[in-house]
Amino acid sequence: MYANFERMKDWMDLIALAVGGFFAGLINVVAGNGSAITLPLLMWVGLDPNTANATNRVGAIFQTSSAISSLPKTQRAKYMIKESYFIAPPIIIGAIIGANLAVDIPEDAMRISIGIIMIILLITMLTNPKKWLISTDGAKKRKTPGIWLSFFALGIYGGFIQMGFGIFFLSIAVLLAKYALKDSNIMKLFIAFLMTIPAFIIFAMSGSIEWKYGLSLAAGTSIGARFGARKVIQHPKANRITRYVLIAVILVAIFKMFEPYIRTLIQ
Repeated sequence: MYANFERMKDWMDLIALAVGGFFAGLINVVAGNGSAITLPLLMWVGLDPNTANATNRVGAIFQTSSAISSLPKTQRAKYMIKESYFIAPPIIIGAIIGANLAVDIPEDAMRISIGIIMIILLITMLTNPKKWLISTDGAKKRKTPGIWLSFFALGIYGGFIQMGFGIFFLSIAVLLAKYALKDSNIMKLFIAFLMTIPAFIIFAMSGSIEWKYGLSLAAGTSIGARFGARKVIQHPKANRITRYVLIAVILVAIFKMFEPYIRTLIQ
């Protein structure tokens, strides 16, 4: 009887990961921070934080490849992927460094820093929405050291921990590089796929991935990403839809970052 219960629990865990992965894949394509769903789920099924962080990359690589292959083969999509070539090297180099980081960053410092940045982004989105609803500025000079270094720093962060990568990418692409949200999303999908490859290989070679859970998660993220790439980011109102989803996702992310401190205050 105990063995039957364990088998049932295993199946329920796998189903929960697939369902959660679907919503995470959809959110990641439209905005970002789907790892706020998948990382807690992986820890809920019994993985420690480091193993969960590594296993999460299986869903990430399947999700990004599914999203890229699902994009309509329009001239605009092809152009935006070409625009990504300049920022691909700094992000990939940064991701390799981030995935190999040996230093142990204090959790409190990371939570507070990310939370504060998220609050600043939220204020910008609510008080100055025009900054986020721009059309791509064709006259903007983008191949600058400042933009290159910004994406390099983002790559380090993304290689170290996936959570929030999409939000920060869109922020740099829209607020600094002056791309439209719709165009930024296409670039984000392509860059996220490239960035995930070295991190995935490093974690796979280290033996840190729990494949049973990772593949179940990947099944869900792939379907969610395919749906988002085909139905959402190509929508005529994609910029506004993305902004609203970003606001919701950032609110949840802020709560998750400060949740331990809120609980302490309540108690």
